[in-house]
Amino acid sequence: MPNLSAIQIALDRAVSNGVFPGAVLGVRQGDRPIARFSAGRLSIDPPGDSVLVSTVYDLASLTKPLATVTSLALLIQNGQCRLDAHLAEYLEECVESPIGSATLRDLLTHQSGLPGWRGYYERLSPDGTVPSSRDGRSSAKQTLLNLIRSEPLVYECGARSLYSDLGFMLLGMIVERTSGRSLNQFFSDRILHRLGKPSIQFVLPEERDAFLERMRETKDGVAPTEYDPWRGRVLCGEVHDQNAGAMGGEAGHAGLFGNVDAVMTITGEWLKAYHGQPAMLDGDLVREFTKRQAKGETSSWALGWDTPSKPSSAGCRFSDQSFGHLGYTGTSIWIDPVQRLEVVLLSNRVHPSSRNEAIREFRPAIHDLVSQEFLTSHQERSG
Repeated sequence: MPNLSAIQIALDRAVSNGVFPGAVLGVRQGDRPIARFSAGRLSIDPPGDSVLVSTVYDLASLTKPLATVTSLALLIQNGQCRLDAHLAEYLEECVESPIGSATLRDLLTHQSGLPGWRGYYERLSPDGTVPSSRDGRSSAKQTLLNLIRSEPLVYECGARSLYSDLGFMLLGMIVERTSGRSLNQFFSDRILHRLGKPSIQFVLPEERDAFLERMRETKDGVAPTEYDPWRGRVLCGEVHDQNAGAMGGEAGHAGLFGNVDAVMTITGEWLKAYHGQPAMLDGDLVREFTKRQAKGETSSWALGWDTPSKPSSAGCRFSDQSFGHLGYTGTSIWIDPVQRLEVVLLSNRVHPSSRNEAIREFRPAIHDLVSQEFLTSHQERSG
């Protein structure tokens, strides 16, 4: 049996060392039930309640694979999208723009030529107000699309890879245009309802108070992030990413809030499909999406998923076939399909300040420890 206490001690020590105020770790290996660990508190200033395994976190860029990539995979397997179709086929505003000839594959592998980030939120909303209606969100997204469309490419499409939020903003819009639903609606109707409505969602501004009240009633709690000078408040139940905030909390690159079980409900679908087991996703498509696309070491990116590089936040024990993603707020997913190991870490390392980067050293260390405990004990039992 794995030494679960060693993992708990490592998580507790990370809290003591200031890596994050608190965290939840979920581990699933093979057909075993999920092993869940929690440590610390929701916040430091003021001191918050204790973190529970059901605590909800701002998932940040885990939104990319969990919502946007999963949605696109469903649309592709239903024949509504094609990986090698040009962006302009889905967003007609981009027909004459520099980005219009990039393909969905280019966007998913972060090699479209777009810059990595732009502070669009300051132009969308100089006073920090966020759209709190569907019409308001649609207007903000249209303005954002026009801004991205006008961006000059910073390198030739396909020449290299540069991690880009902008590309995933466009991919979220493609989901909306292709499906005829908002990203939030598509994610809820086509993914969450089929999975039993796990506790994961985009938190729209007009729903935030009810969302926080529900979390208080269930005592699960929502971990805050940090003070945002643009919005003028400490963020809790509001997306940390400011561009996503300016889009009304519903974007292709960020916006999801969820707990560890909900995240692992979706990762479990990917792993089951990878192995040809019954799942909402097609197995061949999943294996294509999770396979490193570039030859050699030029880029570690698969299609919306990352793969282990050297050094890797997954540590050194995950197989080369592994896939995962990081989130800026202190979240991560790593899945090893060879060893059928899933590890999900949720934290708010950005509280009270995003200047805290101690998680960089913690991530590979905790993945190595989990691999050692779960895989070594599994091999010993098998032997």
